[in-house]
Amino acid sequence: MSLSWVRSFCLQLPGATEELKWEHLAFCIGGKIFAIQVLEPDTTALSFKCTPEAFAELTERPFIIQAPYCARGQWVALERPSALPRHELEPLLRQAYELILRKLPKKKQAEFTSLMP
Repeated sequence: MSLSWVRSFCLQLPGATEELKWEHLAFCIGGKIFAIQVLEPDTTALSFKCTPEAFAELTERPFIIQAPYCARGQWVALERPSALPRHELEPLLRQAYELILRKLPKKKQAEFTSLMP
């Protein structure tokens, strides 16, 4: 998983934007973050929101931990870019996007769902 691949994938989701927050690249929908990509070498490479079930399953795997400061909200962090293969990461990032999208006000949700193919 490369920074350019994560960025490209996240930004192709309808209405997704990127912002620089805490010296990291945050991917957002409606101003709410669904994934955070670390730009400089750090203890983690990528963090994202997930379901409680996925959170429990993923944190049992090597190099995937509870995201610092966000674990209570069911966020995981990859300690290495290679912790998850691309074919597993894609649906998890899409799910993170959808989880945050569902928390937006209905009017905002409608704006973004109208952009979906």
